[in-house]
Amino acid sequence: MFGKSSKPQNRIDSLIGSTTRIEGNVFFSGGLRVDGVVRGNVCALPDQPGTLVISEHARIDGEVKVAHLVVNGTINGAVHVSETLELQASSRVRGDVNYKSIEMHQGAIVEGRLVHQDGGVAEMKPIELKLASGA
Repeated sequence: MFGKSSKPQNRIDSLIGSTTRIEGNVFFSGGLRVDGVVRGNVCALPDQPGTLVISEHARIDGEVKVAHLVVNGTINGAVHVSETLELQASSRVRGDVNYKSIEMHQGAIVEGRLVHQDGGVAEMKPIELKLASGA
């Protein structure tokens, strides 16, 4: 996945529904759409094309590492995208964003650094989550 270019998945293989909350890391291949909440890291499997779509009311509290990412919801954590990143108008990212190619719509917010990457994405390291009460 991270050594060669791949095309974004046009289909969704897995869905995390709007009433679902996952506590723990999520690993996937193919296409994953998140409509609910994930408290943990979300990563595409190594050497597999992975496309992650985060809908408007969805939230990820953790690190994201994928080839292709479309965000219209919230990510609280670092983002590593080896190919294409699309930040839609309602997207909110709190953390550094590493990307190869980016499209950012008016209204998107990034509270962190935008870092262009020429090559692959570095190995993910564990992170410590600090969640505010009532989150």
